[in-house]
Amino acid sequence: MAQFNLADYETVEQRHARVIKQHPDLRCILVNHTTPADRAVGMWVVEARVYLNAADQAADLPKATEWAFEIDGAGMANKTSALENANTSALGRALRWAIGGSKGASREEMQKVAGGKTPAKRDFVAEADKLALSYDVEGLRLLYTDAVAAGAEPKILEKIKAYGSEVSKP
Repeated sequence: MAQFNLADYETVEQRHARVIKQHPDLRCILVNHTTPADRAVGMWVVEARVYLNAADQAADLPKATEWAFEIDGAGMANKTSALENANTSALGRALRWAIGGSKGASREEMQKVAGGKTPAKRDFVAEADKLALSYDVEGLRLLYTDAVAAGAEPKILEKIKAYGSEVSKP
């Protein structure tokens, strides 16, 4: 794994403060999209919408949107604050896309990497089983995206994709 320096990354708080200085009428909206099926597998799903001013918000023209999910108990912060962690991750990325600046990931996200949060420990198939049983197509889509990002094996990706195909049939 490539080495990186946490000091090269802004915290979400720093990024937010920087964007507010540039856009004092900044509006950040966090939407909890967590479904009962998500909660059944201990997951929180959050969308962040960044509007540079009230007029853009009124017209629903976000400068950027971003999504994040977290799993209860996966990592230190998620033992007690998985929803808050998902909010912070989504907001940090949305602010990054809205205005640019430091490297894309926030310092909080890079600390997860530095802390050894390993996606390989995540049981994607078990999560897919639960999502399929609750006919949660959107949850399966998100899971597939996460599995790809985590470098899951092709057979795991195929299993998730197959569940998605079966669940989405009328």
